[in-house]
Amino acid sequence: MGPVLAGVLQLLALIGALALAYIPLGTYMARVYSSDRHLRIEKWIYRGIGADPDTQMRWPAYLRSVLAFSVAGVLFLYLLQRLQGVLPGSLGFSSVDPAQSFNTAVSFVTNTNWQSYYGEQTMGHVVQTAGLAVQNFVSAAVGMAVAVALVRGFARSRTGELGNFWADLVRGTLRVLVPIAAVAAVVLVACGAIQNFSGIHEVGQFLGGSQQWNGGAVASQEAIKELGTNGGGYFNANSAHPFENPTPFTNLLEIFLILVIPFSLTRTFGVLVGSVKQGYAILATMGVIWLGFTALMMGTEFAHHGPALQIAGGALEGKEVRFGVGGSSIFAVATTLTSTGAVDSFHSSFTGLGGGVTMLGMMLGEIAPGGVGSGLYGILILAVIAVFIAGLMVGRTPEYLGKKIGAREMKLAAAYILITPALVLVFTAASMALPTPPHSMLNPGAHGFSEVLYAFTSAANNNGSAFAGLNANTDWFNTMTGLAMLFGRFLPMVFVLALAGSLAGQKPIPVTAGTLRTEKPLFTGLLVGAILIITGLTYFPALALGPLAEGLA
Repeated sequence: MGPVLAGVLQLLALIGALALAYIPLGTYMARVYSSDRHLRIEKWIYRGIGADPDTQMRWPAYLRSVLAFSVAGVLFLYLLQRLQGVLPGSLGFSSVDPAQSFNTAVSFVTNTNWQSYYGEQTMGHVVQTAGLAVQNFVSAAVGMAVAVALVRGFARSRTGELGNFWADLVRGTLRVLVPIAAVAAVVLVACGAIQNFSGIHEVGQFLGGSQQWNGGAVASQEAIKELGTNGGGYFNANSAHPFENPTPFTNLLEIFLILVIPFSLTRTFGVLVGSVKQGYAILATMGVIWLGFTALMMGTEFAHHGPALQIAGGALEGKEVRFGVGGSSIFAVATTLTSTGAVDSFHSSFTGLGGGVTMLGMMLGEIAPGGVGSGLYGILILAVIAVFIAGLMVGRTPEYLGKKIGAREMKLAAAYILITPALVLVFTAASMALPTPPHSMLNPGAHGFSEVLYAFTSAANNNGSAFAGLNANTDWFNTMTGLAMLFGRFLPMVFVLALAGSLAGQKPIPVTAGTLRTEKPLFTGLLVGAILIITGLTYFPALALGPLAEGLA
């Protein structure tokens, strides 16, 4: 079997698995977030944190709860790292220094999981399990909660109430993430991923000498790292490490875990707003972009330019030979079109245009299908912009799902789409202008610029993957990427929840002959075009200085 055919068959198997999970998982999540019943363990949690799950919140209260919970998470994870040296199970590792503790705490709480350290040489068992793994669950649940709050804004009328954050957080964690992650962890262990709390072992090397490896609860963290679109690896090699990702089957399983909830949430959206066709329209938009990017990535990486690539059957530099070009390309697109950040290959070693595809995927806002929760609310914001553009074309007041899109709604949507590009471009420009940060670049010219651009694109979009080739473990990059992650996560949430509150307070507008049918293929095409044009106009100059210049050289 040729490598191209193998890659295509992997893609077809992945699509089939996602299709089988779409309706049952999407419908189940809709029931989870619309149920009035509380499980016994949930009642214990509500009693322990002093929350009333039946209290309905308006958007300011919902936002305050999101921020308060996230601030508490940052402080707890920061202190856990700073105290690591005196904690049991530290494996002899000392406390993490302040700048890196701040960066890592922000990274995992914001669902970014950007790592400027070697996991197997820095974090002990307690920090990995009680700190990082816990945040992998709850940060994903926060994103899902905000997405559901926006959906309620479309579904409800004449009320500003968006549900209860604490109930949404607990339900998303216990009823959705924990069961799926538990099953996935068992499968990963059965396929060869490790799951233990062993100490450090001396391991011999093929060419002589030895190196040290430690064990850990890897399979359980790997499962939620992918399912929650987190991305932080137990080991520095991330999902290219055989302890995390042992076989081509587990590689495909991990891609499935990355994509299954974001895609299925479109079904949840359709059920909650009372029209599954609306969910299919959003699904089609995500699917078109995802398939297009995957085909483009596989095309650039299978292109046989030069004798070395012809002999190898593709651009194999920086790729795990267990997975090949096809598996690595599918994984790279999945991880950068979502807010995952896990990698099973060296993105810096992709072809110039292939590296550009990974960056552009994040620059879209990670909405095809995007992160757990964040992908859905991101593409719904762009849907609002698309119907506004359509309204301008035909001279009608725009409306979406029976809600009028007025000046207030457009200002909030515009602020949402502008904040992340502003963070990426400003932080990149500052890093290139100052004398110290460029010393972190291990490659000169366009590729070096791409490394810095990729880093801040990954941080501000809460992705977490790295282009590699950049020494980001400096005070400058730890602090600046930390700020980019904070602002890139929570400022958009402010605008999303404010928009949800504005929509929930409206009365529904009846459908007329002039209403744009947003469940039709025409709207899907309009939405895809709006996404690509808005992103292209925003980032094209920066891309021209980096990956495009390198790819065309």
